[in-house]
Amino acid sequence: MEILGYFAALLIGLSLGLIGGGGSILTVPVLVYLIGLSPVISTAYSLFIVGLTSLVGSYKFYKNGLVSMKTAVVFGLPSIVAVYLTRRYLVPAIPEEIFSVGDFLVTKGILLMLLFAGLMVFASISMIRKKKTLPADAADPVDENIDTALDVEHTDPAEKHPKPKFNYGGILAEGLVVGTLTGLVGAGGGFLIIPALVLFSKLDMKMAVGTSLLIIAAKSLFGFIGDIFNYEIDWMFLAIFSSISIAGIFIGTFLSAKIHADKLKTAFGWFVLVMGMYIIGKELFF
Repeated sequence: MEILGYFAALLIGLSLGLIGGGGSILTVPVLVYLIGLSPVISTAYSLFIVGLTSLVGSYKFYKNGLVSMKTAVVFGLPSIVAVYLTRRYLVPAIPEEIFSVGDFLVTKGILLMLLFAGLMVFASISMIRKKKTLPADAADPVDENIDTALDVEHTDPAEKHPKPKFNYGGILAEGLVVGTLTGLVGAGGGFLIIPALVLFSKLDMKMAVGTSLLIIAAKSLFGFIGDIFNYEIDWMFLAIFSSISIAGIFIGTFLSAKIHADKLKTAFGWFVLVMGMYIIGKELFF
């Protein structure tokens, strides 16, 4: 099972390279069910893995002028604060045994896995949904997801992009919500951040994708810092798992020019949906 876990690390990176997102949401299930780690430590390790792979992925966007640093700071700061406080104080404060229904005991681990499974189901729907037909200059911030990252190779760095216009109230609220959610379940939340950047910062889709990757990297890595104070970290394991995942990103990016991303994204969405439902069933009934 552990060998399968390391193979899954390659698939996580491969999916990120092929469709531009989604793979990181499999990190926690892989760590729990294949590697055999506890749900709590898995969410911590996932923050490091997701943060590092997102940082690598954001470099290409930054090189092509597709990262709005001001937006990353405005959106990222409340998100970073929320994820750090969640990992440093909220998660350790959750009792190991929360409540029971008859003979069924809801533990901290079960609660975190159920929250994560719910996030998987929500994310899978955004990947499965068919894109609407839009004018050439329009973009649907929900249906057109992070897979637009595949277009970055064809982007002219000199291309004009509108300056961000901030809805500070919306950005603050969204940043706090996404940061807290990231802290609880260890997922990057790109499918939540990208629509927020489009709606509240008025970024175009490509700029939103690149900026989102940088925000995910920053908040995930800062959240992981909160875990260093609470848990004993296996740095060697993290280095090996993350390196395999990053290798998968480069392989996936190479293959993305030869494989149609939309069909892959839909198929992957169904896979994530099945995995989410499996986790719910396993935690509640098996």
